[in-house]
Amino acid sequence: MKVSLISLNQSWENKSENQSKILDVFELIFRLKKQHVDLVIFPEMTLTGFTMNSNVVKERLPDSQTIEFFKKCALDYQTNIAFGVVIEREQKAMNCLIVVSSKGEILANYAKIHPFSYANENEHYVSGNDLVSCQIQEIPIGLTICYDLRFPELYQGLSKKNKVIINIANWPERRVTHWNTLLNARAIENQVFMIGVNRIGRDANGLTYKKSSQIFSPIGEELKGESLSEQIDIYDISISEVDRYRQDFPVKNDRKIELYKNIL
Repeated sequence: MKVSLISLNQSWENKSENQSKILDVFELIFRLKKQHVDLVIFPEMTLTGFTMNSNVVKERLPDSQTIEFFKKCALDYQTNIAFGVVIEREQKAMNCLIVVSSKGEILANYAKIHPFSYANENEHYVSGNDLVSCQIQEIPIGLTICYDLRFPELYQGLSKKNKVIINIANWPERRVTHWNTLLNARAIENQVFMIGVNRIGRDANGLTYKKSSQIFSPIGEELKGESLSEQIDIYDISISEVDRYRQDFPVKNDRKIELYKNIL
């Protein structure tokens, strides 16, 4: 499976400007470089950046302009797309990761389970309660968002059925060492391909973001991709590595699930 990670330099709460940037990304990948990519992944809250102004940026289903924009991109460029958007449910805002297919259909809608209380995200967004996955080319893929990465139990649950897990984020440079380490750890302990997609640039709060989108293999090796620009990197993933490594080193067979239930 060929995957493109987009380290977007997001404009703050400016959906139209970010749409223009994204169209440039697609043109470079599919028209100028003539690449075939199965899945394109963007950072958290793709068209707005990570904002607490939920009442300003939230959208309703089924009329979400962001979702319609990405559906059209998926159809125009014949690729699957994963992106972040704020969705209103029952008058409450949820930080979501949505995947649309190359046919313009919604494959999955994941609501962030762990709002980032350190930044008061929990005061503006309600948490999701469901593990969410999708299939692309018959490959099962689990979905997570930013702060979720710090909670390994979530990834153990997702790895039961998934061979790839995605995390889209707005993860500041001052804690980027944590980001790198946790992505690697989640890959190793769950024997999955762990994909992290982070933004770059500076947001309206003065936080800076270092390029750190990356993929780790089931054995914890960082994959080397092809860089098309500062914001665009393309990787080839060999999914058979997951099955092979899980068979060769079946660490999950030794988990003490009943014990963990009693001590957590």
